[in-house]
Amino acid sequence: MGKGFYISKPLGFVLFGLGAGAVLTIFALSVVYVQEKRKNEVNARDGTRIVTTAAPHRTSAPSNEAWDKYRLPDALLPEYYNVTLWPRLVPDEEGMYIFTGKSGVVFTCLKETNLILIHSNELNFTLTSEMHHAKLTGLGGTSAPAILETWFQTQTQFMVIQLKRKLQVGKSYWLYTEFHGELSDNLGGFYRSEYTENDVKKVVATTQMQPTAARNVFPCFDEPSMKAVFHLTLLHPPGTVALSNGMELDNQEVLQTRFEPTEKMSTYLLAFVVSEFTNIRSPPEANILIRIWGRREAIESCQGDYALNVTFPILKYLENYYNTTYPLSKSDQIALPDFAAGAMENWGLVTYRELSLFYDPKVSSNEDKEWVVTVITHELAHMWFGNLVTMRWWNDLWLNEGFASYVSYLAADYVEPTWNIKDLMVQQQVQKAFDVDSLVSSHPLSSREDEVITPDQIDQLFDTITYSKGAAILRMLSEFLTESIFANGLHNYLHEYAYSNTVYTDLWKKLQEVNSSIQLPASINEIMNRWILQMGFPVVTIDTRTGSITQQHFLIHPEAVVDKPSDYNYEWFVPITWLKSGSNMGQHWLLTKTASYEPMKTDTDWLLANLNVTGYYRVNYDPQNWERLLTQLNSDHKVIPVLNRGQIIDDAFNLARADIINITLALRTTKYLYEEKEYIPWESAVRNLEYFFLMFDRTEVYGPLQVCLKAQPLFDHFKDITSNWTQKPPRYMDQYNQINAVSMACKTGVKGCSELTRMWYRQWMKNPDTNPFLFLFLNSYSANSVEFSDSVQASSSLSRYLEYSIDPNLIRKQDITYAIVYIADNVIGQPLVWDFVRANWEHITKDFDDGSFFSGGLINGITKKFSTEFELQQLQRFKEDIAASSFTFDMQAIERAIEQTKANIKWISENKAQVMNWLIEQSD
Repeated sequence: MGKGFYISKPLGFVLFGLGAGAVLTIFALSVVYVQEKRKNEVNARDGTRIVTTAAPHRTSAPSNEAWDKYRLPDALLPEYYNVTLWPRLVPDEEGMYIFTGKSGVVFTCLKETNLILIHSNELNFTLTSEMHHAKLTGLGGTSAPAILETWFQTQTQFMVIQLKRKLQVGKSYWLYTEFHGELSDNLGGFYRSEYTENDVKKVVATTQMQPTAARNVFPCFDEPSMKAVFHLTLLHPPGTVALSNGMELDNQEVLQTRFEPTEKMSTYLLAFVVSEFTNIRSPPEANILIRIWGRREAIESCQGDYALNVTFPILKYLENYYNTTYPLSKSDQIALPDFAAGAMENWGLVTYRELSLFYDPKVSSNEDKEWVVTVITHELAHMWFGNLVTMRWWNDLWLNEGFASYVSYLAADYVEPTWNIKDLMVQQQVQKAFDVDSLVSSHPLSSREDEVITPDQIDQLFDTITYSKGAAILRMLSEFLTESIFANGLHNYLHEYAYSNTVYTDLWKKLQEVNSSIQLPASINEIMNRWILQMGFPVVTIDTRTGSITQQHFLIHPEAVVDKPSDYNYEWFVPITWLKSGSNMGQHWLLTKTASYEPMKTDTDWLLANLNVTGYYRVNYDPQNWERLLTQLNSDHKVIPVLNRGQIIDDAFNLARADIINITLALRTTKYLYEEKEYIPWESAVRNLEYFFLMFDRTEVYGPLQVCLKAQPLFDHFKDITSNWTQKPPRYMDQYNQINAVSMACKTGVKGCSELTRMWYRQWMKNPDTNPFLFLFLNSYSANSVEFSDSVQASSSLSRYLEYSIDPNLIRKQDITYAIVYIADNVIGQPLVWDFVRANWEHITKDFDDGSFFSGGLINGITKKFSTEFELQQLQRFKEDIAASSFTFDMQAIERAIEQTKANIKWISENKAQVMNWLIEQSD
């Protein structure tokens, strides 16, 4: 699933730029969603009302009974399902949207048992036989035991069927049920999405099964290792089209669409959609049918063209990369108006947010285009890695999502070779992972299966560690093995385990088997276990005076107590690559906490470690080597590779935050930027200096900070190369850096910047179809602009838009987090948002089905400025209130916020005076 991507990307223009002001909050909330205000009801056709007998539900105290455990027993194995579903796209007489269904599953008995446990949640069942809610039939001449009792275990989400006698080992049985459920708008399971077309409301019935929502749609063995074949039939209204994982086989006059059987796959990959969408498709001569589906208006205005153009080359690239043919006959990709994640890798029917699949050159930006191609590559990478071969249990989710995140950059680089997009992975994935993994509230990539059992625990795994750290670790593995060996091992892995399930060590085994040329200090399993079975990462300190190398667990808050033991004592096998004075290169494995390596000893040359940031670690040096690196940057910075120029800045600022080096040393790494024009170093600087703006925007340091940064000439550079802002920079990275130039200039009061962005804003308001590239700069308005301080930033206005943010008629549920956090980015808006969220927490969360990503992004966005004892106490009290409530969401989000707030308080107390003095010295 593309969740790891979308939380780090902008929601259209709402999230572009740095430190956005409230002017765009209001504009975004009133314009982007204005179409929602035009929703009109159509005359509803009567749906069929299904009357059922209420099924007994039990909620028992913890026990040793099988139905009180969250994991399925290993006595039964599904072979195939026959499922027929009928979604009603109009409300019934009670105003509810429902779906009805019939489902049968063939399973084989592996161990004697008189108990059938099958997942079922939020479904109402019709009595099918002898006053029971299921009917059991033996196959192949086998007689089925009679059902003694049927009930539903609420906590563990099981339908429990007790039998009068035991099932026979090796025999197959057919379990049949009839049921109905609500086609709600909670963005999970089988749900409805709505949009307007020609002022008429349209309803889409669609799905999101990952990770544990298939059980909300029909009874099933809802665990990833319980793979089966699915035979699906959908009943749907005239004028609609039905889609699923397999190709449509027939569409009768009664609008019953039957689909070809799926491949053997996990329940979470099942998908189906009923809509009035249209499509564009690949030409008949293509050997894979590719269809891009969406709203008719969007398809007819060519918004799906880019996705169609890149999908086939992406599939061919991945076929070559995996050395494995795409296993399906078609690839449907569909853009949904309402979708919680960025996208979902359903096999053969990938579902997307509209912003993740559609690209409109009239109004979309370059970053929108990059987002589309990387999400598509991420999801299509899953067609093999995740779908063809699937993790046995959710504790290895990181392998699925981390791998897709890593490979997405390779495939995107193939289809857009001029973008140099692989370099962006360092900031978008590696450094993003560093930020979370440097907290004691982090967690290992992989854990024991028995540590991840409940749906809530599974949900919490869909986070930055799983996606971004997973990608960074696999990138490091590929680099020290070489890409060719890595890809060869992947091919063997996919070939041996096709249509089955694995654990991560199965991949290490296949990589080990093909490695005959790279000398490693230990087995791949030994090396990688240290990176995935313990949280965090090391900071490697190199003393060039002695050749000494040390490693220690890097914590951004060094006084934080690590209460999570590690079998490896937070010691890693670290692949150190290094460059000396721009010429001599080498590699060395650090296998202990302290070692000595003579080639790294130098008295005159500078030494740079972690070339191109291929390793997942930070680097510190002795003071003399830091000085030599700064001297080189200030004299001829291009001698140092561009990724490492960004690394030096990012490492230095984070080392300073962790009290490892002095804050003034970190600030000095930015002085050479007077001559730097490349995006990656500038982006590292902007991201780290943003922390200074967050911490000091309510203090006396803010003014000198603006004055110091105002002297940078990047704004004038782009003014020159764009002929006074009339042209677009030709290089892709320059287009990104132009955003930094304008954002920083307006934030620090550079002459001419505010006037320029005001002009662009007025132009855009008059003609929203103007060049979308210019619109990127509208976020460059200073958050403290005098012009807006008395109007747009008024508390009453922001409070009104906060109320709008939780009105589903104005803001789609999928966008609640973005709208609220966007307002919190404003100095005046942040305390309003904090009060608003605490007062409305139940209302905000009760209907949202994607808890961990939702709450994690929301809490982080609101609390990132917290830096006082009063704010810390409020946050701790909020944690206590949530813990005492019945809410289910990622408590790790609040724990991370508390830890970060403590670190912020300490950092300000220790560094405020030093920063102030250094800034004043620079302006003298």
